[in-house]
Amino acid sequence: MRVAVAQINNTVGDLSANAAKILDFARRGEEAAAEIVAFPELALTGYPPRDLVEKHSFLDRTAEALDGIVRQSANLKPALIVGYVARSPEDAAIKAQNAAAVIEGGRILLNQRKILLPTYDVFDEVRYFQPGDRQCIVTIRGTRLAVAICEDFWNDKQFWERRRYSRDPIEELVQQNADVLISINASPWNLGKRTQRLAIFESLAKRFRLPVVYAHMVGGNDQLVFDGTSFAMTAEGKIAARAKSFEEDLICFDSIAGTGDDHDSGLTPDEAVFEALVLGTRDYIRKCGFRSVLIGSSGGIDSALVAAIAVEAVGKENVTGVGMPGPYSSEHSVTDAKCLALRLGIRFEIVPIRLGYEAMIDTLEPLFKGYNADTTEENLQSRLRGVTLMALSNKFGALVLTTGNKSEIAVGYCTLYGDMCGGLAVISDVPKTMVYRLARIANQRWERKGLPGPIPENTFRKPPSAELRPDQKDTDSLPDYSVLDTILEDYIERYESVPEIAASEDLPEELVRDIVRKVDRNEYKRQQAAPGLRVTAKAFGVGRRFPIAHRFTE
Repeated sequence: MRVAVAQINNTVGDLSANAAKILDFARRGEEAAAEIVAFPELALTGYPPRDLVEKHSFLDRTAEALDGIVRQSANLKPALIVGYVARSPEDAAIKAQNAAAVIEGGRILLNQRKILLPTYDVFDEVRYFQPGDRQCIVTIRGTRLAVAICEDFWNDKQFWERRRYSRDPIEELVQQNADVLISINASPWNLGKRTQRLAIFESLAKRFRLPVVYAHMVGGNDQLVFDGTSFAMTAEGKIAARAKSFEEDLICFDSIAGTGDDHDSGLTPDEAVFEALVLGTRDYIRKCGFRSVLIGSSGGIDSALVAAIAVEAVGKENVTGVGMPGPYSSEHSVTDAKCLALRLGIRFEIVPIRLGYEAMIDTLEPLFKGYNADTTEENLQSRLRGVTLMALSNKFGALVLTTGNKSEIAVGYCTLYGDMCGGLAVISDVPKTMVYRLARIANQRWERKGLPGPIPENTFRKPPSAELRPDQKDTDSLPDYSVLDTILEDYIERYESVPEIAASEDLPEELVRDIVRKVDRNEYKRQQAAPGLRVTAKAFGVGRRFPIAHRFTE
């Protein structure tokens, strides 16, 4: 059988546009002589729809959109597999189900329901969906297809040492004499996910000695980025077809010959992170209805990287950098920011905050009398910058991109209602040490076009500083970022204890404990932060849920 995978970028809730795209890619599959075109999980509705599934109107309009696709399929040669949100049976406790419709010739041949509902990390499907109870094979042109949805494939007892579920839906389908396994997916990307994904499906292909097709979503929806990178494997577990990463694509696979299209993007891990951030930023801006963005441009490495990502995401004509020098800003802060803007080709404005800062100090002086200057005065500067950016955002309708990295946000080295102001935290899941690597990648991308790298060399060389007091350096308050990021990865991603981290990394236990306490104490800040794009295995936000008011300490 010739199977096409339609790797599409949809928008949550935009049912008419999503349906139109499904039909467009179905026609492209027809032109490629496909006998069946597989679309991603919830291709019609977008993923994750979250509480939209509680709305009767959403379920009604989803059903109407699916009916339209079914009617149009009468004019198409290939069959279609379309993921959507279905109504549950009337007696079900939860009103919606995660479903896949197999459509051919103007009718639905099979409505498959997702059985295993992930409820961990960023997933919360038990809250929203009623699980399916049975799996069926569908025959298309003499080929018996086993169609299942995402998590149903992620429970292979020969792969997982500890399984989350006792049931194995794929084993049940294979026992019905399947010829080809087709998995439709909306599996958020993070570092290491592609390797894990390929290992799981190689194990399945070899275990059941069947070819496997993996149809995946691409695009950004809120904090989640979906990389696409769909593929097909032979019964021997060899990759026979691959789609592009972080782009829409259509690939075909011949399940008999074991051959197909190879559009592999060949990205290194850091290049994949960069692409994920560009895609996530572009889609967040576009899907939220914005066209332009504002960035507080300090001359530092974080804001420089965010500006470079923004230009790739929405174009230089839609990006404005704002320099806001204060009483302790260095001369190179402004010159480096200007150089960056010139090389990126973006608009750059300077709005000094000194007068506003002095006015605030004068206003508060009667109340502050007798108290020494401390972080209060430092944070005033950051908050004045936040006020400035939000005023420009209100006036001109541009989205503010925050520039804090994961290392700073983890330990609270950021100002609530100051540098945390904004609509999207582009690099909030990027550790500081990775920021430098991604900034080099940004420069290399420009250099490959015959242009100078936009981020000045001085921005790489100078010590990181918030510049909120004289001669301030980040290392006044924090250990070297290489040490800090090691501790944070062990604590946040692996949940290791203080003694475990100190022993494994050969670090003083008191240093580790101090960092861990900073992480714990600053949960209240993170829960008020702008949504951030997820690129690591454990990002702040929906996938990491800790109480604010608690007294457990390491």
